Amino acid sequence: MKEIKIFEQLSFEQLSHFLPFMHMRVYKKNEVVFFRDDPSHALYLTQRGEISLTIDIEDRFESLGKLSENMSFGDNALIPEARRIYNAVVQSEKAQIYVIPQINIFEIFDHYPKIKAKVLESYTQQQNDYMARLFSTYKTNFGFFDLGHVYNNNI
Repeated sequence: MKEIKIFEQLSFEQLSHFLPFMHMRVYKKNEVVFFRDDPSHALYLTQRGEISLTIDIEDRFESLGKLSENMSFGDNALIPEARRIYNAVVQSEKAQIYVIPQINIFEIFDHYPKIKAKVLESYTQQQNDYMARLFSTYKTNFGFFDLGHVYNNNI
């Protein structure tokens, strides 16, 4: 767990609070972990295998990237009432994935505010890194899409 970005600031003692709630699940090739717009009820940690993240656009799927071992996905389970914003599908013959239910994450956060602060700080940094890469890509592909739509609802 210590190798996973959102947990990297936690001590081994702090990480131990998550262990009782981690459930190993084995997925097969092409098995869907979740679809876009599903409720975000769990956080996923890859132990083995490859996961493809896609977004569906009309009747096709566009790749957002692939995840391998020791990575997390479905991180928006750290946000109450969130819904999935992409699809996650197993690409390898099988994948071993730890699942941590959102309800248990929030229980830990309620009892251990320092854990919550550290995890959410790492999550925020991860999101900032994503945004920086998005803006960098946008600058190299200027005019391909209207980035202004991202912020129109917040102005």
